[in-house]
Amino acid sequence: MSEPFRLPTSGALENNFARLGEGFFTAMPAEKVGDTPRLIHANPAAAELLDLDPAVFNDPHFVEVVSGHRPLQGFSPLAMVYSGHQFGVWAGQLGDGRALLIGQVRNRKGELWDIQLKGAGKTPYSRFGDGRAVMRSTIREYLAGEALAALGIPTSRALAVVATGETVMRERREPGAVLTRLASSHIRFGHFEHFFHRGLKDEVHRLADHVMAEYFPEISAGDYAAWFGDIVRRTAELIAQWQAVGFAHGVMNTDNMSILGLTLDYGPYGFMDAYDPEFICNHSDEQGRYSFINQPLIAHWNLRALALTLTDLVGTDVLLEKLNAYEQHFAVKYRALMRAKLGLSREEEGDERLIGDLLALMAMGRADYSLVFRGLPRADSNWLALFGAMDNKAQEWLTRYRWRTDGEDLSGLDLVNPRYVLRNWVAESAIRAVEDRNDIATLDRILNIVATPFQKHDGDEAFAAPPPSGMCNLEVSCSS
Repeated sequence: MSEPFRLPTSGALENNFARLGEGFFTAMPAEKVGDTPRLIHANPAAAELLDLDPAVFNDPHFVEVVSGHRPLQGFSPLAMVYSGHQFGVWAGQLGDGRALLIGQVRNRKGELWDIQLKGAGKTPYSRFGDGRAVMRSTIREYLAGEALAALGIPTSRALAVVATGETVMRERREPGAVLTRLASSHIRFGHFEHFFHRGLKDEVHRLADHVMAEYFPEISAGDYAAWFGDIVRRTAELIAQWQAVGFAHGVMNTDNMSILGLTLDYGPYGFMDAYDPEFICNHSDEQGRYSFINQPLIAHWNLRALALTLTDLVGTDVLLEKLNAYEQHFAVKYRALMRAKLGLSREEEGDERLIGDLLALMAMGRADYSLVFRGLPRADSNWLALFGAMDNKAQEWLTRYRWRTDGEDLSGLDLVNPRYVLRNWVAESAIRAVEDRNDIATLDRILNIVATPFQKHDGDEAFAAPPPSGMCNLEVSCSS
């Protein structure tokens, strides 16, 4: 067995999650997939979260760590167990089927960060899976974490992408990869469901105390009602942020819902091009359960499933009271975000109608979601052309908008509405560059663009545009 590698960070590794006990995980080494893992890319911005000097990327031991071939000193890797509802149906025991927690680091700020490998091989929770990940989905998640973080949306992050040299079978044979991802925690609603539905009340209690002590220190120990209320608020505000930027997650199963209100488990996600409230980014979602417009409703459904698991800690009437605040939390956050996108700093009667009418026009005219908001300060004939046959109606709306914003300072709108979002075709461009040409420079360029989405990137304006004709209607599935 390879000698453990000491991660050169300011803090020591902590076996924080392992303190819960063996019933919460299986301790195990990574499978060591592939014979010659190769570092494709590493992310200095993510390394900073760990107080990790990016110089470590050049250490040959680093690629062994982030491929699962060498453990970190001071930590025993583990796969978490949890359960969940998938597409609204109880799926029973799930767990980290292709993920492995290889470390937890507390940085100088006192923040605890999970280091997790995705695609490092089978675990006891792989069921019928192979425990692998493909390069396509790995690059998509690598870019997505940085894209959402740059938009101010709570999310997991990604530290490194490794090519395993293996071929992995999905819908077709694809190159294998391992992603190293970071999160404040990978604990999900499904962790609580797992123990509750097995009648393990003590474990639910222990898990709640663990989460509160580490991640909700501002809430008094034992005040489970306030804690659940904060989870409701965080979740509502997260979904409001998704809706405001036109982001669809694609698989909002309860096992993909973060107890901290993070965007977690990027699979068939998508930023909208043409605005469509019924947008479905996952072609496996045949019923449209996780369509864009349904996301707020589904998050509420998932919170109800979580509330059920806490009925031995909090009275049902109190849980319902906290849950009923979800709609208000969502509405307040969403309204504030949309007002900011239009530059409406002072509230006036009719503002909600103004916002709603714009969204309706965008839907009817199939207008590009990001370009409409980005173009508001300079709304001209090109902006009106975004609305197609609805351009006359858009002109009427624009007249109302200009009258309403007379006296408003709109100079900051370009710092609210991004020039670039991670459109599917942009992510696909990075994938094709790496898979087809071993072109790491293009991946680096696109990562830089989505990590700084409000500024202009000379020579890369094309990445701000809707997809070119050959890359329209890209389909993404759960295997992504």
